[in-house]
Amino acid sequence: MKIKFLKAKLSNIHEMRELILPEIESGVILDRSEDEIATNIRSYTLAFKENELVGFTALHIHTNYLAEIRSLIVKDGLRGAKIGERLVQNALDEAVDLGLQRVLVLTYKQSFFERLGFVEIPKESLPEQKIWADCIKCKHFPVCNEVSLIKNL
Repeated sequence: MKIKFLKAKLSNIHEMRELILPEIESGVILDRSEDEIATNIRSYTLAFKENELVGFTALHIHTNYLAEIRSLIVKDGLRGAKIGERLVQNALDEAVDLGLQRVLVLTYKQSFFERLGFVEIPKESLPEQKIWADCIKCKHFPVCNEVSLIKNL
């Protein structure tokens, strides 16, 4: 299966929201408004099969040494085809190019990220700005079952 990976454009936002909407409704992925996506558009990498958007993720920078992989989604029916792994690897490669030292993730898919070299860390060690900027908007806050993991680069 040939997948093309491209940086997101503002014209992709509506299609991105359509792809992620079921995961937002189920509470698996945090809702991000079109304005928030637009503000952070440079952080997103999209996966296309032919001309169809089939997945994406974002590399969000928290500090000069720490970033976060967030909003990872692969279209239902194509999960298990290594598209998610390739999106994560693209984000990790970008993090290395930027000179970052660590990448964190909050996820319900712990084993997926552990296969990619991430290790679990206590949520208490997350940067404070993460909790107040993102987690507080989650419908599960403050009782969260997500696992925090980190990868040293």
